[in-house]
Amino acid sequence: MADPFLIADIGGTNARFALADPSASSPLLADSVREFAVAQFPSLAEAARHYLEQADATARRGVFAVAGRVDGDQARITNHPWVISRQRTRDMLSFDQVELINDFAAQAMAISLYGPDDVVAIGGVSWTPASGQDPRTYAVLGPGTGLGVGGLVVRDGRCYPLETEGGHVSFPPGTPEEIRILEILSAQYGRVSNERLVCGPGLVNIHRALCVIAGVDPGLLEPKDVTARAAQGDVLCMRAVDVFCAVFGAISGDLVLTLGAWDGVFLTGGLVPKMLDSLRHSGFRQRFEYKGRFSPTMGQVPSLAVLHPQAGLLGAAAYAVDLVRRESHA
Repeated sequence: MADPFLIADIGGTNARFALADPSASSPLLADSVREFAVAQFPSLAEAARHYLEQADATARRGVFAVAGRVDGDQARITNHPWVISRQRTRDMLSFDQVELINDFAAQAMAISLYGPDDVVAIGGVSWTPASGQDPRTYAVLGPGTGLGVGGLVVRDGRCYPLETEGGHVSFPPGTPEEIRILEILSAQYGRVSNERLVCGPGLVNIHRALCVIAGVDPGLLEPKDVTARAAQGDVLCMRAVDVFCAVFGAISGDLVLTLGAWDGVFLTGGLVPKMLDSLRHSGFRQRFEYKGRFSPTMGQVPSLAVLHPQAGLLGAAAYAVDLVRRESHA
């Protein structure tokens, strides 16, 4: 392998590292993936150095996807005290080049490397990967601890990831029940964003609001408690999951309209594989398509749940591929 990249997907809890070969048809080297707790290391550079020692590997270039906003030379992890300097990290690792990208820029870039087995359709519209030369516009949403939102524009063989904070767009209720949920959450939070409903804690927020409507005390629950009780037949937990999926579908469709992402929306993040059956048998697709005069158009747009286990790393590898391609045409 010539000129390997060290790639990483850095979250608030875990850091995943791997090697990438931009010249390979499958650039992410799956057997090189390692995961470490970020709390074990004082900096990204120390974690990267530890990975290279453990993997008995060398690299001179790095692409690091981070769960936080990248501002020039610096990135701050949203849920961890690491503050990452691109220049300082490059110097500490003695690398020739280090690139910092937002984690949802990586999630968007991963679309360029997905195969048919990496996704499953929610609804009846299938998806076939396009050649890199075909113009495409995609949307990507990922509910986990929060709600990540982004997009990918493919033009003239180049991939342009769109970094957004779309999870913080104001929540638009679509039913009388959702209006009541909004009223309850607004009393608690003031302004209510989509992220207040569509993420792990958001599922708990929905359930708690439904319990207020029903006049019962839910106690202290975690997202896994709501989904577990729903599976056991708890009526309010089942309803919370249904509302979650319907709202997720509605805002996914809104994002398609906003970006003109007629080529598909990709659903990623930690909750999606766990809730796959619920998404497929819920009002997700109905609310996704229910867009007034644009409903016939929305009925032709694929909505795809991502099954790839390392989508963030795959996206970092795709960014490395695009970087090398740009250099070769410079």
